Amino acid sequence: MVAVMTTEEMLMTTVSEITRYCDELLDAHSFDDYCPNGLQVEASDEVTKIVSGVTASAELIDAAIEQKAQLLLVHHGYFWRGEPQPLTGMKGQRIAKLIKNGISLLAYHLPLDAHTSLGNNAGLGEALGFQGSPVDAKSLIWLAEGNLELDQLTTRVQQATEREPLVIGENRPIKQIAWCTGAAQGQIHKAQAAGADVYISGEISESTVHAAREMGIAYIAAGHHATERFGARSLGEHLAGRFGVEHRFVDIANPV
Repeated sequence: MVAVMTTEEMLMTTVSEITRYCDELLDAHSFDDYCPNGLQVEASDEVTKIVSGVTASAELIDAAIEQKAQLLLVHHGYFWRGEPQPLTGMKGQRIAKLIKNGISLLAYHLPLDAHTSLGNNAGLGEALGFQGSPVDAKSLIWLAEGNLELDQLTTRVQQATEREPLVIGENRPIKQIAWCTGAAQGQIHKAQAAGADVYISGEISESTVHAAREMGIAYIAAGHHATERFGARSLGEHLAGRFGVEHRFVDIANPV
């Protein structure tokens, strides 16, 4: 169990302390991810305020500047596998703005999907009212029992995400619900193999429609951004309580 910090220690919270804590809490180094997890931009030392959000866009950075934050915590950061490396154009401008304003960037991708209490999947399941869990120790797909109609589940999804989802499939009784936030539509085969009657993710591809119809599983595309608003906010709130800093979640509207 992590020891509670003293008042003096709370006043001296640093970026490195928060990073070490998050890396361990989320088991960040165990993931083979598409981007580096952890501290991506170091521009400050002492932290008194954290702003969290889904994606480290210019608009979110501006919000962090307005909030006078020293640390920006996100799910989607920078340096994705396969992208150009030079710090030019949009990426260069974003990073320059962070450094100029003394704001460090802390980003966790798959680790923040996977965490069983603070993660995106855990948050979506809780918002839908399900006591779910990962299909297995290595899977990002969560599964829960349900006893409702597809139309009823669709209503829950809309209320939880605050947007109208795209539904593939006719209304039917639902016994097993599977979900994985973000762009995980390609995992529909694994969801069906796990016994799910319906699979929920963020995005949808052309092939997803055919797969759902032919496998006899309903599919709900609930929005990439909308399904991944839970993790960064939950982690930010947790860090505020753990380290005695201020925290504010900023939701930058995104229809995808």
